[in-house]
Amino acid sequence: MILAMLAAAVIAAPADLAWMAGSWTHEQDGTITRETWLAPLGGTLSGAGQTNRPGKPARSEFMTITAEPAGTTFTAYVDGQPPTRFVAIASDPGSAVFENKAHDFPQRVMYRRCGANLCAGIEGVVAGKPRAEHWTYSRVLAPE
Repeated sequence: MILAMLAAAVIAAPADLAWMAGSWTHEQDGTITRETWLAPLGGTLSGAGQTNRPGKPARSEFMTITAEPAGTTFTAYVDGQPPTRFVAIASDPGSAVFENKAHDFPQRVMYRRCGANLCAGIEGVVAGKPRAEHWTYSRVLAPE
C-alpha cells in the first residue's frame, strides 16, 4: 500500500508536463506528422495531431491530459472511435508514460524531452507480436 502511494506521488500532474507545450513536427519518407500542445490551464493539457501520408487522406486526432481519480490520464479522441484513456504509470521532470493494457493498439503512449526536441512513441502487442512507433519532433512554434 505504501509503495503504491509513493509510486503515485511520482506520476506527473498535468501542470508538470508543461514542457510538452508547443507545435512540433516530424517528417520521414514523405509522411509529415504534427502535434500541437497548449500549455496547461485549469488542470488540462489539450493537444491536436495530424498525419499526412502521400496519396492518403489526412488523419487527425485530439488529445487531453487531465487529473482523474485513476491518475493523470492521456485521452485520445480519434474519428470514428470512442475516446481511449491511458493512465500514467511513470514520469519524471522530462518524461511521461501512459498505459492501457486493455486497448488493442497501442497499449502504451510515451513522451519525453530530447534536448530541444520532443520524442514520442506508442507501443503494444498486435497479433502476439510487439509493435512500436517512435517520433522525434522538432519545435515549429514556441509555446505562449
